[in-house]
Amino acid sequence: MSKILVTGGVGFIGSHLCERLLAEGHSVICLDNFFSGDRDNVAHLLGKPDFTLVEHDVTKPFCFDVEEIYNLACPASPVFYQSDPVKTTRTSVLGAINALELARETGAKILQASTSEVYGDPAVHPQNGQYWGNVNPIGLRSCYDEGKRCAESLFFDYRRRYGVRIKVVRIFNTYGPRMAVNDGRVISNFVVQALRGEDITIYGNGQQTRSFQYVSDLVEGMLRMMDSGDAFSGPVNLGNPGEFTMLELAEKVLSKTDCRSRLIFRPLPEDDPRMRRPDISLAARRLNWQPLVPLDEGLDAVIAYFRERLA
Repeated sequence: MSKILVTGGVGFIGSHLCERLLAEGHSVICLDNFFSGDRDNVAHLLGKPDFTLVEHDVTKPFCFDVEEIYNLACPASPVFYQSDPVKTTRTSVLGAINALELARETGAKILQASTSEVYGDPAVHPQNGQYWGNVNPIGLRSCYDEGKRCAESLFFDYRRRYGVRIKVVRIFNTYGPRMAVNDGRVISNFVVQALRGEDITIYGNGQQTRSFQYVSDLVEGMLRMMDSGDAFSGPVNLGNPGEFTMLELAEKVLSKTDCRSRLIFRPLPEDDPRMRRPDISLAARRLNWQPLVPLDEGLDAVIAYFRERLA
């Protein structure tokens, strides 16, 4: 069993990762500054002998005696990462440097939680790991998109220059319990609006597409990537290749919540991708991984979670 550091461990994905690592018998240090994460996400883990919660900002150096590092620290929804874009870029870049320096000093293996946003508004569909992307470097989303792209560059430079054992995964739209009510991402938006009896807000004409993976599938993929041999660094896509339009998603949510909300249309945000679907053939081949939870099943769990939260 390993000593493992999870930066951004209080977040939606990070809390599920911490929970899974503890269940497998590891000792976990959860590092977070609580900018976008909710302490309640790990409340059930506090008091466990192998779980340590540390309040710290990854833009400042940190030091722990660990064998593995999962670098998840960065606000991931537009509501949060656009609220302080300079902070977002600093978190992605300085956070990556500080995490990599710790890996260099300790010999720890380190995984970077990158994102499908490195592909921007893609001209290649579906997106594979060899595609370099189509990103606006000066737009409203660039603090996140380019921050993550720079972090990937740093990871591979640390491997080439210092021999750091790195892993890079590109995470596509992920959903599940513990998403924030004000998360700003499409599934939480639609579900919360429906349960509150509010109008469902669709940006653009609703024909833009996304692919949605359930959080347990993502965590499984991250663990398999960390456990893969040192010769395989990635980047590797982790996502569900099932592709849905925003209108299709809204109709599913309305049906499952038995809600009579109206659909209202708003202008498409700047640089919002028209389509997004992962090519996961590399993950299937190298990690023997594929998502198992279909959207209908995952939506049921998310709706039940938000019903309880809103109540």
